[in-house]
Parts: sequence; C-alpha cells; structure tokens
Amino acid sequence: MGSPSKKNETKGFFSAMSSIFTNAMHRSVNGLLGYEGVEVINPDGGKEDAEEEAERGRWKQEERDGYWKMMQKYIGSDVTSMVTLPVIIFEPMTMLQKMAELMEYSYLLDQADESEDPYMRLVYATSWAISVYFAYQRTWKPFNPILGETYEMTNHGGITFLAEQVSHHPPMSAGHAENEHFTYDVTSKLKTKFLGNSVDVYPVGRTRVTLKRDGVILDLVPPPTKVNNLIFGRTWIDSPGEMIMTNLTTGDKAVLYFQPCGWFGAGRYEVDGYIYNSSEEPKILMTGKWNESMSYQQCDSEGEPLPNTELKEVWHVADVPKNDKFQYTHFAHKINSFDTAPRKLLASDSRLRPDRYALEMGDLSKSGAEKSSLEERQRAEKRTREEKGHKFVPRWFDLTEEVTPTPWGDLEIYQYNGKYIEHRAAADNLGSIDDCDVKSIEFNPWQYGNLATE
Repeated sequence: MGSPSKKNETKGFFSAMSSIFTNAMHRSVNGLLGYEGVEVINPDGGKEDAEEEAERGRWKQEERDGYWKMMQKYIGSDVTSMVTLPVIIFEPMTMLQKMAELMEYSYLLDQADESEDPYMRLVYATSWAISVYFAYQRTWKPFNPILGETYEMTNHGGITFLAEQVSHHPPMSAGHAENEHFTYDVTSKLKTKFLGNSVDVYPVGRTRVTLKRDGVILDLVPPPTKVNNLIFGRTWIDSPGEMIMTNLTTGDKAVLYFQPCGWFGAGRYEVDGYIYNSSEEPKILMTGKWNESMSYQQCDSEGEPLPNTELKEVWHVADVPKNDKFQYTHFAHKINSFDTAPRKLLASDSRLRPDRYALEMGDLSKSGAEKSSLEERQRAEKRTREEKGHKFVPRWFDLTEEVTPTPWGDLEIYQYNGKYIEHRAAADNLGSIDDCDVKSIEFNPWQYGNLATE
C-alpha cells in the first residue's frame, strides 16, 4: 500500500479527504486546462494535487489539446477499433502477441495437471491466470491486428502457441496453446467504454484450459480493467472486480477479488479469495498481490485458516529488466524475438509488421507511415472482397454455432481446427531459417485468408 506524500502531509488530513474541496479543485483544474468533466487521478496520492498530476505523462501540451478535441466526441462509446491513434502511445507488440504473454508462467498449469488434489489444481491454475496482470499493467497500447494476422510461438516450456485475428468488425482474436500437460483455447472480443480521461475495458471472451491427465476443463472469467489518465497525468491501470475460475468437470470453483485502488494507493494490486468445493464450501484461502506473488492456506468452512497450517507461496513474479523503455519483462522481449519463431514462419506473423518493427527500432515517423499504409491496404482488401461477393474465413480457427453468454454480452465461439499441426509437421522437415532470412519475409496476412462465396 502506498503512503501519503510530503505534500499531502503538509496540507493535512481533512484537506486531503474533503470531498467538497476535491470537487472544487477538480473544477478549477479542468477549467484552467479547458477540459470540463475530465478527472485526473493520482494512485499514489489524493486528488488535491490534480493540477500537478495533470501535467505529467507522455503527452506534450499541444498533443493533449489536439487529442482531446478529436476524442471528446467519443465519450461513452466503444472505441475498440473506431479511432485511429498516434504511434506515440503504442508499444512494439500486437494484441496477438500480448495474448501470448499469458504463457510466461505456464509451468503453473503443468503443476495443476500433475496435482491429484482438485483444490490445489485451482490454486495453481488461478495463480497462472493472475500472473499475467503484472505484464498487463504496462500502459502502452499494443497494435490492433490486421484481419488474418497471426502470431506463432515455440521454444517455451514445450508449448506451441498460435493466435489469429478472425474478425475485424468487431475485432476478435482466437488462440490455442498446447503442451504435454494442457491445452488452452480462447476467443477474445474486447469491449470498451471511453470516459474522457479513462477507458473501461470489458473482456468479452471465453477462456478454457483442459488438463490432459484427467481431462479436467477449467473456465475463466477475468475482471474488467480500467485505464486511468489517458490524456492527462501518468497513465495507470487497475482491474477491480471478481475473477472466477470454474472446474466444469467437478463444479469446484475459485472466486478471487481484485481490490480497487483507493486513497493513497490503498488496496492497489491486492487479490483475495477462496477455492470452493461444488457445495460452495471454502477449502483454501488465497491472498497476494498481482504484481508480486500469490500464496494459499487451507481453511475451515468459515474461511478461517486451519490450525497447524501456514501460508505458502505458489507464484512469485520473475525479475524484470531495469529501465526498460516499454517496461517489458524478459518474456515480452522473448515474444518479440525471432528466437521463438518456428521454422517456415507464416508471412502473416506479427513480428513481421513493418510498423511494429519500426517502432521497436525507435523510428516513430516510419512506424506511423507504415501503420497508415497497412490500415489503408486492409480497407482496400475489404472493398475487393465485397465487390467479388466474398467473405473472409480464418485459416486456423473455425466459427462454430455456439454462442456463449458473458457478463458483458454474448460471444460467438471460434474453435481451433487442427490444421496448424499439419502445417508445422511439414515445416519442421525443412532446414532451420536463420534470423536474417526470417526478417526478410514481407508481412502479408492477406495471402492466407480463405475466401468463401456468400
């Protein structure tokens, strides 16, 4: 938990906590800056320092002015794909690659598969689901994938990972990962609500993990996310709400609550909850911080720790590079590297995007130009398909007839079709491709999309 700053101490407790003073200060700050109704929140302090906090962040004053004029008309709207954003706020990674970050601590799913205790399986599996939030706190925006774009990853824990952009409007991605212990399948469709200086992100998706030893199927529903201080102040991310993982085979479930960030950072990062049996009786308590570690302890039917038991750590965040420009983990760098690229890399792979690569090399001007070029070509490809009466059909995932409800809306489900295994088997018979040869492949997601006559 954060502590009050010297500035807060000198102003006094009642000054910091008074809602009347806070509201008046926000009105004066917003009036001064010319942005009525835009709230600036400092997670490490109160709201009385809003004017100072508003001047922080990556935007220059003129950039903030222009961006606000462009964005204010979208307040209350879903801005997932309707707004063209400047590359200054991007990281050199696509959303498909960001999906793969969930595999960093995949050994926890291996341990879940090996465990004979049904409740410990959920301890390991939920710790795996929580572990990615350390990486997700990065405030840079990933590139939206082009329709038909893919991302492949090998050489990590025996895992083969594949993701594909299966729809452009609405933006939807599908992913599949597998090793000897588990399979992972996800259909993802983010829904957003722009609120001025913040945006709410709702994970309209379905995540399933199958543990191979006993065929146990786990279903994950993550909490929503809020991105604060988009335009003014230091951008920061919070994910308040419940994470629920259900064992669809036995009826056991984990319910973990992500605490919202309170005054002076109180509660930020904290996660607490229980593993319940199918009769909804608590069996194991879990506690920790999603940016540090998670621990567990056996408990009684009232949720109290059992005598002669102790809190045991199950997951701890790995060391990270110091002073990294994009706050990348070592695994994030691995995801961007061609070292994890398989032989005969698909030309639709995210690593090959020229806008992403230019940004990674620090050339913002070229990155912006390449991004605009890709987006225009995507629009041209769509016009051509429509003129010919064709529709795009993903190569590696099939649209099923299943529609599943989520807390934020219904979702059409895409299913991995297994064709990638045949592709990889053929590719693995070829010789190795060195890093230079891979980089020379021209990014082309359009050549792989199947076309069907409507």
